[in-house]
Amino acid sequence: MELLQLILDGLSLGAAYALVALGFVLVLNATGAVNFAAGDLVMAGGFVAVALAQILPVPGLLLLPLVLLLMAALGLLFSLLAYFPLLGRPPTAVFISTIACGVMLQNSANAIFGAEPRKAPALLGEALYRLDGLTIGRQSLAIILVAAFLVAAQYLLFARTQLGRSLRATAQDRDIAEALGVPTRRMIALTFMLAAALAGAAGLLLANRYFVVPTEGGDLVVSAYIAVVIGGWGSLPGAVLGALLIALFQVVVSAYASYTVAAALLYGVLLGVLFLRPKGLFGEAIGRRA
Repeated sequence: MELLQLILDGLSLGAAYALVALGFVLVLNATGAVNFAAGDLVMAGGFVAVALAQILPVPGLLLLPLVLLLMAALGLLFSLLAYFPLLGRPPTAVFISTIACGVMLQNSANAIFGAEPRKAPALLGEALYRLDGLTIGRQSLAIILVAAFLVAAQYLLFARTQLGRSLRATAQDRDIAEALGVPTRRMIALTFMLAAALAGAAGLLLANRYFVVPTEGGDLVVSAYIAVVIGGWGSLPGAVLGALLIALFQVVVSAYASYTVAAALLYGVLLGVLFLRPKGLFGEAIGRRA
């Protein structure tokens, strides 16, 4: 039963990680650039939820649509500051600009909320259910269900709508997409908005159980990066699976050893994947994007 409990905890953490990794890959595929502020956007989403809860004392699930909208707006602003002014510049310029914007988010959060950990409201309360020695938290179940819904909604958007086809065309080959009449700049801006909204949702999901502090973005972006590498560079399903795997690994190993040991072993596993399967578990053929 203890192992089942750990697996449930790992799945709930992995579900939130999956949203971060998914947004990370969306921006990577659309722009070819790595967004190193992805973790800081998660932190921003957590603080947005904290601020909204002070105005609207309602369950986190009711705050989720507002968090998504506000973070999408922040994603648009982020693209206007960190990406579009640097079009045509070397990729290093873009990832440095994302780091700079991430530092701006950290300092803004610190100035507004302070350095102390803050807690967002639970999605549907924090009740516990006990079944044959297994303790199931309502928050853990809600995190898994909400994340699954958002991942499914993203899949349906990309697979079943004309807008999704335009987004995929932009990610696969921007020049051809433009020749076919796709407004690629608008699609890239929308991609940043989707990625920020997913990051904000992850911030809301994580900020109840794990709290939120201005400096936590670095750890989150590293987790997203590892998930993408393990799952397969550029693969959306791989990013989700990679996030679930690393969260399960962290939770289970931390329970039997320590967080430090879990972190060290995780990097060892990452190196092993890079040696044995450089393209990741779901690596794609060169030139193809998810």
